[in-house]
Amino acid sequence: MRTEIHFTAEPIVVPTAVLPSREIGAAVEFLGIVRELEDGAPLAGLHYEAYEPMARRLLLRHFEELAARHPCAVVLFIHRTGWVPVGEASLFLRVLSSHRKEALAFLGESIDRLKQDVPIWKSTTRPEPV
Repeated sequence: MRTEIHFTAEPIVVPTAVLPSREIGAAVEFLGIVRELEDGAPLAGLHYEAYEPMARRLLLRHFEELAARHPCAVVLFIHRTGWVPVGEASLFLRVLSSHRKEALAFLGESIDRLKQDVPIWKSTTRPEPV
């Protein structure tokens, strides 16, 4: 499995999918978009921070464990850091696999595991400029 993990302060630009073989039968993608309400309160955006070295290690471990149950060929993970305005994506995840069932399961479980213990935090407060 080829895995790419990126953190960026820039808006997420969804890269063109490049199929590693002619046996790829499923490409599933998820964009996590900042909504205008958080716990019922209006907001302008969310501020994301990540402890990147640990986040990368945990994501790699999660992806390897998930691939043992849901084989896939490629995982591309991109997460924003810093201020993300309402309507923009904070997360992009692409999974390429031979079959849709594995790709969909891998994608869903990846997001669940991300929220459990990967050190990426969000805040509704925009930090003051230094």
